[in-house]
Amino acid sequence: MKNNQFGRIDVDQDEEITELKAIHFIDQDLIADPKAQFEDFLRRSFLISNQESTFQQKLGNLLATPNQTAADFFASAEPLTLDIFYLIALQLLQFESGIDFSVIDPQAATAKINLPRLALDALETSADVAHAWYSILTAHTKNGETYLDHLTQQGYFTPFYATTTAPLFFNGKAQAVFDPHQIIREIVYVEAPLDTDHDGKRDLLKAEILRPAQTEQGYKAPVLYTASPYNQGTNDHWGEQVTHNVDIPLTEKPVNHLTREDVTAKPYDPELPPERQVKGQAEHACEHFAREQPYTLNNYFLTRGFAVVYAAGIGTRDSEGLRDTGSVAETISTTAIIEWLAGNRRAFTNKTDNIEIKANWSNHKIAMTGRSYLGTLATAAATTGIEGLETIISEAAISSWYDYYRDGGLVAAPDTFQGEDMDVLAAEVFSRQKDLGDALKVRSKFDQVLNRINHDQDRQSGNYSRYWDSRNYLNQAKNIKADLILVHGLNDWNVKPRNVANLWNAVRDLPINKKIILHQGQHIYINNFRSIDFTDMMNLWLSYKLFGVENNAPEVLPNVIIQDNVEPETWHTYPDWQDADDEVREFTLQAKTLVDAALPTKNEAASFKDVLDPAVFEMYKNNLTQWHTDLLNTEHATNGKNQMRDNRLIFKSAQLDHDWYIDGAAEVKVNVAVNKPFGMLSFQLVDFGDARRLNVTPSLIQPRSLSGSYDWRTDDLREFTQQKSVTPWKMISKGHINLQNRTNNYRVDKVVPNQFYDVTLQLQPTFYHLPAGHQLGLVIYATDFETTIRGNQDLQYSLQLNQSHLKVRLANVISDRS
Repeated sequence: MKNNQFGRIDVDQDEEITELKAIHFIDQDLIADPKAQFEDFLRRSFLISNQESTFQQKLGNLLATPNQTAADFFASAEPLTLDIFYLIALQLLQFESGIDFSVIDPQAATAKINLPRLALDALETSADVAHAWYSILTAHTKNGETYLDHLTQQGYFTPFYATTTAPLFFNGKAQAVFDPHQIIREIVYVEAPLDTDHDGKRDLLKAEILRPAQTEQGYKAPVLYTASPYNQGTNDHWGEQVTHNVDIPLTEKPVNHLTREDVTAKPYDPELPPERQVKGQAEHACEHFAREQPYTLNNYFLTRGFAVVYAAGIGTRDSEGLRDTGSVAETISTTAIIEWLAGNRRAFTNKTDNIEIKANWSNHKIAMTGRSYLGTLATAAATTGIEGLETIISEAAISSWYDYYRDGGLVAAPDTFQGEDMDVLAAEVFSRQKDLGDALKVRSKFDQVLNRINHDQDRQSGNYSRYWDSRNYLNQAKNIKADLILVHGLNDWNVKPRNVANLWNAVRDLPINKKIILHQGQHIYINNFRSIDFTDMMNLWLSYKLFGVENNAPEVLPNVIIQDNVEPETWHTYPDWQDADDEVREFTLQAKTLVDAALPTKNEAASFKDVLDPAVFEMYKNNLTQWHTDLLNTEHATNGKNQMRDNRLIFKSAQLDHDWYIDGAAEVKVNVAVNKPFGMLSFQLVDFGDARRLNVTPSLIQPRSLSGSYDWRTDDLREFTQQKSVTPWKMISKGHINLQNRTNNYRVDKVVPNQFYDVTLQLQPTFYHLPAGHQLGLVIYATDFETTIRGNQDLQYSLQLNQSHLKVRLANVISDRS
């Protein structure tokens, strides 16, 4: 395996000694003899017993040389060498002999594994040994954590609990010196500047707080805040009931000539009831809770001096108001919690007594964390420029709700959620429904909200509108003041990559720090990956942003990190994503081929249909994997015949003579006609070539093995591994467009049957390593069973091939192979 460490910092050796003293690996002075110093470091790291016999037993389990145990070595007069140090260190780091390293030449493995290299030719002094030990403590084990975190899980920092009054930092990162079993759990109700349930009172929002016990003695904690509409429960059955039927025909839309101004949202300016009259002050909350729905990254930081806050927002259980997906009110309910944490808003101990409580334990520095809807609300909050929000770690987040539920004038479902829409999601997270007495007061009002959403989301047209514009956070991106950590899967077809790509482009020139990490996953978290030190990076970042530690995090952490899709456990840094200096390669479509646009072409045409035999149509609806296989399959047939053969066109380039790195959004331009006054096109960019690719989802490496703290919540260790068998293709990207929206997403043009039109669109952005010997493919079809509506209509499409083109952008600067 290979470690990819980006969160480790280099400090001078004097600082290393100081930090080793701070975490009690050195008491006052180094031991004069280097060998004895190394033995002392080992003694302090073997935590399971304080008996000398047990220590010697554990040393006997380690090899120091190919023919000598560590116990025998330390009992001998032989000097400590780098080979001996590295052989012992590799075993401590849980790497395996014969797989990861050779006992004959352990130093050779350090480059392969990517361990920190020592700037030493020999271990001549105890200071040299201390430097080497510092490097090992900050190196990652084979099992996804630094060696110091591994020791932490065994209880290394538990003796610190009794005397901890402030955070402790090592290698620029906060350490687990706060006892997780002494955490204070309390609930407050923040008064938001909203009255979304129109009861004449401002909405109160429940916030669940977990904070170190030391905050009762004056310690001020920074806050990790996760806004999760799901964490008070969901209404899955109700969501299924209101899910929309997608097996409906595409229809002709009335022509319009709307301008951007016509679809620009109006300012949100509701009339508000007055604030509550405060009737008293309280130092402590009167309501508590036993267990929240946690995010494991937050769990890691709870023992490192951070407080964690969860809030579900308006319309959720124990809060007031009504849910309205993506609305400005939803953003305000998110930022109201930040305002209270920063000392700029009121909260109360309960919803009736008007007893105010302040966040006196907060240091007024807040970061937001979370994935999907959670990351979306972090993005939304950041676009307000709110005071106190120092940074967001936004994973798989929506930047425009139109780009989540629509594409190119079409209703386009997020992956695996056909029929979901804004109203369905609102019903799912309206968890006030779970308390029947509370729901009695507001259910009829919420039904009115659902009816309004159903009307305004306009599934009939799929057009961009003022409704969608009010839910487009990119409009306010210029207001962002918080630094951004953006994380997204290049294979995320739920929150598609366009969401993070558009946000990255929108903030490119803002005077803030912004970092992006692109992985090969779908809609997942990556803080439990073995191959990248994501948690360490976030520790470095949050220690810098919220504690003010001078660890050079903005310079240390690369701006762009991308996981390779060919080499397992490989991450590279790049100067940018969607780089303006990329090389543009253009192809012209010809019969089944993609031809370099500089070469001569023939005047050729091709056509395909969209209708299927009803039995086949039903089969594909219930077997999307088979549909996708048949869509791309050019070599083999299903049941003797590929049912999609006449329902799509496939074009392939020549085999590549060298690796390509496709960067950003491919652009497709087709000259197309359809036999009806309406139509749609779908496209897939495909890697054709036999290969053992990465599995679609991360593999479980070790269950419940990660914690970062002693006797505390755990997480599974995961990693992308290679498939056992060869596959002939992989989808790189996709895109869809309504032919009546060929100008833009809000203007509707006329389609005259059998008349040719130029239609241009950009596919979802990506970064893709296309290996030599493979072919780049473009697949053109109409109904996308995974994404679009499915009418099974008798539509016939024709293309003028020599007037149809594909452009891809290739990264000029290949990674620095960090």
